[in-house]
Amino acid sequence: MFTGIVEELGEVVSIEPAGAAGEAVLLTVRGPLVSSDARHGESIAVNGVCLTVVDLGSGTFTADVMKESLDRSSLGALTPGSPVNLERAARVDGRLGGHIVQGHVDGTAGLLSRDPGDNWDVLRFGLSRELSPYVVEKGSITVDGTSLTVSAVSAPGAAEEYFEVSLIPATLEATTLGSLAVGATVNIEVDVIAKYVERIAAVTAARNAAA
Repeated sequence: MFTGIVEELGEVVSIEPAGAAGEAVLLTVRGPLVSSDARHGESIAVNGVCLTVVDLGSGTFTADVMKESLDRSSLGALTPGSPVNLERAARVDGRLGGHIVQGHVDGTAGLLSRDPGDNWDVLRFGLSRELSPYVVEKGSITVDGTSLTVSAVSAPGAAEEYFEVSLIPATLEATTLGSLAVGATVNIEVDVIAKYVERIAAVTAARNAAA
């Protein structure tokens, strides 16, 4: 479990094919802070994707990335030298500075535009019809592992569905979002509470209909 508060801006060191069919990869990332107290088997979020540490080096960690994660996230597009947002798993005795983040990416989104301001930048991302019901204005969303508040969202049924976030200088400086170019793809995780509510409502409706 994570909070979406990025601890460190890391860098991809290497990506090596793994598995019999080469469909998985071994991802090695430089992150002195997050790897300083990491142990084999622990979790670290890389651009919002929960990965398991399988090896540790001097200021680096290596994780297995399976085909499912490559297919559903932007990790497959990383190359050596790519910057990545890093966060260690949350401690149960710590403060929840962001929101409940599982590290289970729901999909990806493209950056449609960015509007720089004096004290913040407004970023607009495209939103798939599958994910749009879970995104609400002033709600929480995770973009490349960063917990953000939705500042605007497209009207229901709009021809182009999107959401916007307003980023303060601290977020722009401490995460990859500060240098994100229009057209770039990011990982999206919607609020897990919304997904549970939808599931409970659907199951309840089905049971009532069958009664």
